[in-house]
Amino acid sequence: MPDSASQSASDPASRSASDSASHSASGSARPVSRRTFLHRTGAGAALLAGGVLAGGTAAAAPPARRAAAAAGIAPGDLDPLALLRKMLAFDTQNHGEGGVTRPHAEMLKAVWDSAGVRSEIIPTPKKDNVHLIARIEGTTAAAPLLLLGHSDVVPVERAKWSVDPFAGIVKGGEIYGRGALDMKGANAAFVSALLRHLNEGGRFERDIIVLTDCDEEAGPHGSRWLAEHHWDKIDAGMVLTEGGWFLAQKDRRTPMLITVTRQDKVYFNLDITAGGTATHSSKPNPDSAIATLSRAVAHLDGWLAPVTLTPVTREYFTALAEATSDGAFRKAVKLMLAARSRPALERAAALVVKRSSYPWLHRALLRTTHAFVIEDAGYKENVIPSTATVRINCRGVPGGQRPRDFLADVRGRLKDRDVTVTLAGNPGESEEDALKRLDETFAKPPSSIDSPLYEAISGAAAGTYPDAVFAPALFEAGTSLAPWTSRGVPGYGVYPYVLDNDQLIGMHGNDERITVEALKQGTEFMYRLFDRFRTR
Repeated sequence: MPDSASQSASDPASRSASDSASHSASGSARPVSRRTFLHRTGAGAALLAGGVLAGGTAAAAPPARRAAAAAGIAPGDLDPLALLRKMLAFDTQNHGEGGVTRPHAEMLKAVWDSAGVRSEIIPTPKKDNVHLIARIEGTTAAAPLLLLGHSDVVPVERAKWSVDPFAGIVKGGEIYGRGALDMKGANAAFVSALLRHLNEGGRFERDIIVLTDCDEEAGPHGSRWLAEHHWDKIDAGMVLTEGGWFLAQKDRRTPMLITVTRQDKVYFNLDITAGGTATHSSKPNPDSAIATLSRAVAHLDGWLAPVTLTPVTREYFTALAEATSDGAFRKAVKLMLAARSRPALERAAALVVKRSSYPWLHRALLRTTHAFVIEDAGYKENVIPSTATVRINCRGVPGGQRPRDFLADVRGRLKDRDVTVTLAGNPGESEEDALKRLDETFAKPPSSIDSPLYEAISGAAAGTYPDAVFAPALFEAGTSLAPWTSRGVPGYGVYPYVLDNDQLIGMHGNDERITVEALKQGTEFMYRLFDRFRTR
C-alpha cells in the first residue's frame, strides 16, 4: 500500500538547510521552528523507515540525529515488525485476574533506556503484574500527550491456532500472534514511530507519556488502580489508545475509511438462571435446569435490540457511504440514514449489515448487543443439577437504548421461560445502584474533536491515506480511558493498520494477525501524527 504523499519537502537535510536560510535572511538569533517551516510550506513528513533518505548517508545526517543514534537505539526497535515480534514473544495472557507482564515491561524499558528516555516500572499488589511508564520530555509546559497501550492479552486456545501464538511468525505477508492486533501491534507502531523521531534528534512541544498498562483485559490493578495511586505520573491533557478501525474496500486491501473513536459503548453483564429438580442422572425428568436455560438462550439468540442512530454513529455511517466503492452498499447506508419510521429503519439496517464487508462490526454499531459468553451448570456426571446460569455480555450505545431499558426488554421477552434475569453489578452493589452508575456512563458525552490530538490524527490520516475518508466513530468495545475521560480529558482510539474482516474477527479469537505492510503503513501514520507535535 504505497504512500503517495510527497517526500522531498520533508527531507530533514533540506529542512535543516531551509531553516538555516530563514535564520540567515532574518538575522534573528532564533531559527524558524520545524513546525512553523512545515506549516508554511505545507510539507509532510514522509521519512523512510530508517530515518535516512534514499541517496543520503548516515554521515550526511544532522548532528542531532547522529547524537541520538549514538545513544544506542537498536535498528530493530525502529522497525515495527521486529519490535512487535519481540513483544509477541512474551506470554502475557490474562485469565481474568491479571497476567505476568514484568518480563515484557523490562524488555520495553530497555528499549526506552537505549533511546535515553526516562522510564519506570510500577509494581501492583499482584506479583509480576506491572505497569510501565516512559516520559519523553517536551520543550514547553503544555499539558502532556499520553499514549495508552496495554501489555496483557486474552488467553489462547493453542490447539486451534495454526501457529505458535507466542512466536511472532510471519507467513503469507501477515504477522501472527496473540496481541498482534489487540494491542501489541498498535504499541509497536506507537513506540517505533516515536523512536524514529528521537533517532532524528527530534524534540516535542510537550511531554509525551507512554503508558504500557496491565489488567486491561480484566483484573483489579488496571488504569483505574494506577490513577488512584499514581495520578501524578499519568496526568495528561489528551490521551490516545486503541479503538478506531482502518477499514478496506471490498477488495480487502485498499484503504477505505480511517476512523478515530471518541466514545466507547457501555459495558454491562446480565445473568440468566434456570432452576430445576436435582436428582440422579439415571432418571431424566422434564424439570431440567439446563434444558430450560437452553430454550431461553435459543429464544433470546434470535432477537436483536432496536436500531439506534446517534449523532456519533450517524456521522460514521455518513462517512462510510461516502467512502465505499460498493454502490449497493452505499445505497443501503443512505436508505438507513434517510429512514423516517421504525420499520423502515430496521429494514434498511438489516440491508446494511447484509451488504457490508464488515457485517459483525456494523451490526454492533447500530444497537445494544448481547453475547453469550460463559455457561455454568452441573458438577458431576451422575447428577442432574438444580441450577444453570449463562452470563451475557452487553454493550449499549451511549445516547441510544439505556441499559435499564434493555434489561426490562430482556426480562419481558423471557417472562414465560421459567428463568430469572439479573444485572451483574459490582460486589455489594444493588441493582438500582448499578443501573444509576450505568446511566451516568450512558450519558457521558463523546470526547471533543476540538483538540490538538484530534487535529493531529486527522492530519496524519490525510497524509498517510490520501484516498480514504476520515471520520470520528463509536468504539463497539471498551478501553481503559475512563480515569482520564471522567476528569474531562479528551480520549481517542485508533488501531493504526488497515484490516479486512477476517483479521478483525481474529481479535480475541484464533490466528490473530495483521499484515506486515499495514503495520508499516500504520507506523508511518503514527510518525506523521507525532510530527504535528515536534518543535524541531
